[in-house]
Parts: sequence; structure tokens; C-alpha cells
Amino acid sequence: MAALHSTAFRLGSVALSSRQELSFRGGNVKASAFSCPSSVSIPRLSFQSKALGGDGLPETKDSSLVVCFGEMLIDFVPTISGLSLADAPAFKKAPGGAPANVAVGIARLGGSSAFIGKVGEDEFAYMLAEILKENNVNSEGIRFDPGARTAIAFVTLRSDGEREFMFYRNPSADMLLQEAELDLDLIRKAKIFHYGSISLITEPCKSAHIAAAKAAKDAGVVLSYDPNLRLPLWPSAESAREGILSIWDTADIIKGSTLISEEEISFLTKGEDPYDDAVVRKLCHPNHKLLLVTEGPEGCRYYTKEFNGRVKGLKVDAVDTTGAGDAFVAGILSQLAKDLSLLQTFQNEDRLREALMFANACGALTVKERGAISALPTREAVHNAILHSVG
Repeated sequence: MAALHSTAFRLGSVALSSRQELSFRGGNVKASAFSCPSSVSIPRLSFQSKALGGDGLPETKDSSLVVCFGEMLIDFVPTISGLSLADAPAFKKAPGGAPANVAVGIARLGGSSAFIGKVGEDEFAYMLAEILKENNVNSEGIRFDPGARTAIAFVTLRSDGEREFMFYRNPSADMLLQEAELDLDLIRKAKIFHYGSISLITEPCKSAHIAAAKAAKDAGVVLSYDPNLRLPLWPSAESAREGILSIWDTADIIKGSTLISEEEISFLTKGEDPYDDAVVRKLCHPNHKLLLVTEGPEGCRYYTKEFNGRVKGLKVDAVDTTGAGDAFVAGILSQLAKDLSLLQTFQNEDRLREALMFANACGALTVKERGAISALPTREAVHNAILHSVG
């Protein structure tokens, strides 16, 4: 992959200094795990979490804060779908990066979120920081690197709205986050700590990721993991599989995908049928509270220790699927952050299904526009879409 050049991009005046401190809301919460059926053993990292309350759920404080860890970057999306990068006449600049998308998505839905990650000390970074601020995302955990550029990705949109990526991050600032730069106090305040797998690819970010997750687990925070498979960023397919599974067992909530461009389930099971419940259950571990499998317009499947099922999606005309999975994650985490009892018992399955219907609607609305963050819906828009579909 090509390295970023040193030329700075001028995007207009953004009144934000790289050294300016942003302060937002936060809170405190403790949480932990219950179990999910397991048919395979994957020896991986092991974190110790705090004890559960008498009802089998984490003891919580007052906050519903979701802290998202990882990459924040600029997507360049063709203005015309179905063309190769070389044939595209122009590109639309769009803020992105899966963890950042989730953080903004939660805030736009009325929830409390924070982002932790590293960007360059450049105009793209200032623009991204300003976008977080505008969307009420706590950005106390952002670090600026004067020696590296903010990552960019060119995203081709096929005629069906699915994507192909070309990344410029060799290395980009997000890859250079160090453990010493982590805002551990912010992490420990969270109710849910969310992350992907891209931050596991290279050092020093890999060590920072592992340390952040351990700090969260030790503080009783629920861990949410979206593998977000991006094979071009890994040295090999096998290293991607090994890296993604290396932290699989430590998560409480996992979201996978069966979409053509993101066949995480098939990839992780080495080609087994991702639509077979028995295959998906092979990926379950006793630490997991909830395993989710998204299927685009078809909706999603859910698996817990006590029950599993499927929730239908909303049918819309897809313009750009960038960020749809992140919008889904934002939707379900915004619901769980308010009430973790959705995961508790069989009696709460109907309420979990309602939360997943909400998440499906978040994903569906996002594909109707180009770009990720710019297309993320508000809570009002989601409720209106659900009412319209029911009607």
C-alpha cells in the first residue's frame, strides 16, 4: 500500500487547534458478562472482569457512556456508482472509520459516546475532530501525531452499492497510538467499550488496544467487538484470521457479517456456511453475552446462551452501503447502554428483538445516502422509518 505524501490538504478554515482541549460529558459504570454456548475452543488472551450482581448482570452506575476505540479517517467515495477508481470522474470527501462512525451514530441517536484514537496533525484531523465536537462525541481521548498523516481510503461503489477499498496508511497516525497515550480514566467510566480488529494489525497500536480492553474489563465494562474484516490491510489472510480470533473470547458482544464484501463468519470458519446456525454457534464462547450476524437488507440473527432468532430488515434502495454495519452497531449499543437487562433472560427476548429492529432500521437508513457519518440517522428518523414499515 502506498504511503501518504507529506503535502497538506487545505479544506478551508476549521477553528480548532491540534492542541486545543475538547471537553464533553461522561459518566461511570461497571459491567461484566454472562455466557453463550460454545462448541469450539479458541485459546486466546484472558482478562479478568469484576463480579456480577445477584441477577447475573453487571453492577452499573449512572452512565450509559459508550467509548469507541480505533481508527478515524477520510473516505473518498465516487460520485457515480459502478465505476472503478480510475474511471470515477470525481469523489466526495466523507469522514469515516468504523469506531468513529459508531461513536457519532450513538450520539446522533441521543446516546452518550466517546472516541479514543490517533490522527495526524493536519487539516483532515482538525476537520474530523470538529465533526466529533459538532455531534456531541467526547473527544478527550484523541491524540494528534505531528509525524504522521491521518489515514485516507478510496472506496469504490459497485452498481449494487457494495464497496471495495484502497487504503493509504503506511503508516498513518491511527497505527501509531501508544499505550502511554490512552485515557484510561475515560475508558473506566464507560458502560460499553467498543472496538474493531484493524487496531490489532501493527504495533504500537496493537499493544495499546490490548491494554485499553484489559483496563475496561478490569473495571467491569462490557466489551463490544466488530471484527470489521479488511483483508487488504493485513499481511495475509491467515494473519487476519489469527489476529481477529486472538481477542475473540474476551468480548461480551460480537457483531459479524455475511455480506459479500464482509464475509466474516465464512472467513473465520474457513469457508463453512455462514447461514447455518450450527456453524455460527461454533464461534460462540462462554464469555459472550450476545453474538450478532448482520445480513444487510435481510436483517440480522442473534445468539445468546438462552435463545436465538432472526429479525427482518427494512427494504430500501441502496445508494452506498458504507457505514451501514456501523450504524447497526450504534443502534444496538445505544439500546443496550440504556438497559443491559435486554441480555439477561429468555423473558426479555421480545425487548431484545425490538432493539434489533431499531438497529436494522439504523443500518437501512444509512445506505440511502453517500458516505458514512453524514448518512447516520437520528432517533426520530429511525422511529419514523419503523412506523412506516409497520404501517
